[in-house]
Amino acid sequence: MELPRVLLALAGMGAATGLVPPALLPYEPRVPPGALLGKVTATTFALERPCCIFHRLANASDTVWLVVAFANASATFRNPPSRADVPLYEGLPTAHAYMTLETAAAVYACSVPGPVLRVGGDAACGGQHGQTACNGPLPSPGPYRVKFLVMGCHGPKAETRWSDPILLRRARSPSTVDPAPTQRSSDVVVIASILASLGAGLAVAALGAMGYEG
Repeated sequence: MELPRVLLALAGMGAATGLVPPALLPYEPRVPPGALLGKVTATTFALERPCCIFHRLANASDTVWLVVAFANASATFRNPPSRADVPLYEGLPTAHAYMTLETAAAVYACSVPGPVLRVGGDAACGGQHGQTACNGPLPSPGPYRVKFLVMGCHGPKAETRWSDPILLRRARSPSTVDPAPTQRSSDVVVIASILASLGAGLAVAALGAMGYEG
């Protein structure tokens, strides 16, 4: 008779210690499909705001994080058991993932519309080592995958699906810039000079002929 109570107690302990996997929400983050200035740059990208997604499972004290991972490392990412274990931005090159954009769950309520989210948009925090939730510029084109994770006082409570891979724009180095426009401009100047010389010569010849006839 005591076995059901023991099982229930163990289940409660598992939920409190993060052993129970978080609930999977039927939502997949994505870059806005419409036209948007700076939607994807060399160091940032925009995400649609996830309104009315977390309200059924999140409490007022819960926070929503964005997990950013290299696409080939997303399958091996493990949710942190507590806020103290959140992977930091500065560890991305070695951990291949970090968490950022810590936000109160109420901010994403159904009645609170807002602008798109900008991943990598805080250039100032990139040099501040150890700062939790730093949203610093992304160091390479990726590709990246992201998901939202709801964290309560006992650890992860709910998460979305991973996004499709997001590839950033590649910055062009000066050595790859096509020198042809400069060459073409020089050619135009040379041709214009030749035509001007020919025009002057024809004018002189014409004046000479008129003087001869006179």
